[in-house]
Amino acid sequence: MADKNINARKKIIESCGSVIVKVGTRLLTEPALIPLLVSHITKLRARGKKVLLVSSGAVGLGIKTLGLSSRPKKLAAVQGLAAIGQSKLMGRYQEACEAEGFIAAQLLLTMADLRDRKRHLNVLNCINELWARNVLPIVNENDTVSVDELKFGDNDILSGFIATMTKSELTIILTTTDGFHEMKDGEIGPRIPLVEKVTRKLYGYASGTDSSVFSIGGMRSKLKAAEMVTSFGEHLLIADGRDPGIMDKILAGDDVGTLFLPLQEKMQSRKRWIGLFSHPRGKIFIDKGAAEALLKKGSSLLPSGMVGAEGLFRTGDPVEICLEGGELVARGLANFGSADCNRIAGLHSSELEKVLPDAGTVEEVVHRNNLFVYSKNES
Repeated sequence: MADKNINARKKIIESCGSVIVKVGTRLLTEPALIPLLVSHITKLRARGKKVLLVSSGAVGLGIKTLGLSSRPKKLAAVQGLAAIGQSKLMGRYQEACEAEGFIAAQLLLTMADLRDRKRHLNVLNCINELWARNVLPIVNENDTVSVDELKFGDNDILSGFIATMTKSELTIILTTTDGFHEMKDGEIGPRIPLVEKVTRKLYGYASGTDSSVFSIGGMRSKLKAAEMVTSFGEHLLIADGRDPGIMDKILAGDDVGTLFLPLQEKMQSRKRWIGLFSHPRGKIFIDKGAAEALLKKGSSLLPSGMVGAEGLFRTGDPVEICLEGGELVARGLANFGSADCNRIAGLHSSELEKVLPDAGTVEEVVHRNNLFVYSKNES
């Protein structure tokens, strides 16, 4: 395992073309920490890596600017603090980047920007243009307009979305701990250097209190980000951003932090869109046999494995594919609308023409080329 760990680290550092770096509010409490962070980014850029920074800190800086003792609960107040803090935060980043010889650009996003196909492509094109001009894109959630239904949850999740959209081979989450640790009876155990798959057991380790670095919204959100990027064929590293030499160690392939390995080969853009960014219009329910065929054989979804459909969707719409109990198995683009799906549920392909004479040669409810299958979260 030790050899596999070191080899994986050296290989991804050498081979990756683009890197997402995420930093949280706790590492941005003092102005002097931003130049240190930018120096880390400079080292990545010196190795020929395209770097994008996902940065929290706007609300926290707004609180500090106004001299408040705590974060307000009222949404409008939080949005106002974000507006105050974001401009100050970007000013500090610009100053630090220009001292290193390059400039930064700001992108403020909501979930709607990535789920709408046209806006999604505009964001991606903008990032690629900035990279082509040797500019550092700095991304944050647009807290001034975000409401619950438009929020990513936190910037760990946002970094996962950005990594998946840009096909960045490595995401580095810099935090205030030296990696992901085992937990037993409430006590922090040894650091886990390498994770081949995110499991329920790992989520159990992350279920601490809000005051702990292993808290819900803390390490749990980092696990969710890791699960996201590894599902699409990329790596994620959790490392200690308090260590001034952390980037040198990462670039040397040293055993620092926790590295999460990809579950499969790098995935094409179409399936990334279907699996992560598309907005499902309904659900198709399937039996266990069909689920096994999707999960283990990479099959298309046929009518014989379908139990029924829910919601109102049309041909070509994205849908969730679930077991009868509601467990999500896959997402895909439906070849039939919801009404027709309910008419042909359970039929063999040879019977389709009798029920749907206009179906032509289409036999699959969802073709495997238009299907993203989620990995089972095993124990």
